[in-house]
Amino acid sequence: MERPTFVIVGGGLAGSLTACYLGKRGYEVDVYEMRDDLRVSEIGRGRSINLALSYRGLCALEPVGLADEVLKQAVPMRGRMIHSITGELVFQSYGVEQSQAINSVSRGGLNGILLTAAERYPSVQLHFGEKCTDVDLDAGEVEFVHAGTGEHSRVRGDVIVSADGAFSAVRKACQKRERFNYSQDYLEHGYKELTIPPAAGGGFALEKNALHIWPRRSFMMIALPNADGSFTCTLFWPFGGPNSFAAIKTKSDLLAFFEAEFPDAVPLMPNLAADYFGNPTGSLVTIRCSPWHVEDRVVLLGDAAHAVVPFYGQGMNAAFEDVLVLDECLRSAFPSRDRDPSRDREGAVAAADARWSDELRRAFQEFEALRKPNADALADLAVANFIEMRDRTGSRWFLLKKKGEKLLAKLLPGWYLPLYSMVTFTRIPYAEAVARARKQNRTVALVAAVLGAIVLGIVAATRVANGQ
Repeated sequence: MERPTFVIVGGGLAGSLTACYLGKRGYEVDVYEMRDDLRVSEIGRGRSINLALSYRGLCALEPVGLADEVLKQAVPMRGRMIHSITGELVFQSYGVEQSQAINSVSRGGLNGILLTAAERYPSVQLHFGEKCTDVDLDAGEVEFVHAGTGEHSRVRGDVIVSADGAFSAVRKACQKRERFNYSQDYLEHGYKELTIPPAAGGGFALEKNALHIWPRRSFMMIALPNADGSFTCTLFWPFGGPNSFAAIKTKSDLLAFFEAEFPDAVPLMPNLAADYFGNPTGSLVTIRCSPWHVEDRVVLLGDAAHAVVPFYGQGMNAAFEDVLVLDECLRSAFPSRDRDPSRDREGAVAAADARWSDELRRAFQEFEALRKPNADALADLAVANFIEMRDRTGSRWFLLKKKGEKLLAKLLPGWYLPLYSMVTFTRIPYAEAVARARKQNRTVALVAAVLGAIVLGIVAATRVANGQ
């Protein structure tokens, strides 16, 4: 017991990356995942919204040597391809520089890479098919039930890491404690996964290096490319009402709707009806909570701490950045120490335990202080970007606004940077990026107003001078 042991609940993206970081530092880590090992079993389709890996996520993958490996399986997307209802296409680049792109990655493929990387560390053990059914936060114990055998097991770790997603069992246990704050907000929209297969003879049926959007005001469809030439499409639609998931009862209803709203996509989707009626309809939720830790024994990260809707493409990137920041906090507050063999073992263990308590608590407090304001800012950005994507991306005013932002960024480098670029292509904290964007916009508006007043004054003076 020279150093604390970790039990990670959840072997998804955040949990497996956390295991890589802890394993690299030599900590004893046990990862418990509710699902079977996705590397050897079929991955259930229908809820795997493709992921957009950007700069923050790559920064978190780099220290464990995985950034290049992941990028080899990714498809870069350099902008949005907007599909009008008449079939007109308009491309909107993401970055100020043409080289800037976000990367479409398969959730299952990425998770497999992370799990394989984690188990390379001898101190990391992976356990699959283990559902968390109870958590004793005071004792640091977690109960699991094996999906195949029904066998119950109770495990203990010095630290429990909650990486078990938006509907976290660990967080549910935290919610039973006094002074734990929790809120969840569902959108009126849900989502349905659909597919555009590779083109006949292979290749991509749509522009490969773009995120495709069919904006239709109150709803939209998007499509992200996969390395095999297919596109994973997601229809975002209200649950109820005359134009909604509830309104589609038959295959004829579905085809009539798609032919009216997404006519250019219909010929590319031969399995539309099977996908639509075979895949579940998912919900979209924003979750906020605090605190993110229980003393020195439990810490929450990723969706367990701050689930966001997917419209800024930052959910995974924010979770990965959580892992990176948590590691920085642990290294700062709890550096590795070698045991002094000359000390009495019982006394040394007691002293080490006391040190762990103080240093782990301090690390978790610092982690939450650094991340929670930014997670809250991202939650607001994600909801706002849904409105932008479905309502505004197809408008000429939006295109003009984006061109103006890029022009300002080129004319005023170092001072002006579009909000999207700050969020996607830098590690400027989310809350700081929002505050900076507001300040920039106020300054630009003020300068524009002053220049407009000057121009009007000159025009008026000229007319007076000419006797008009």
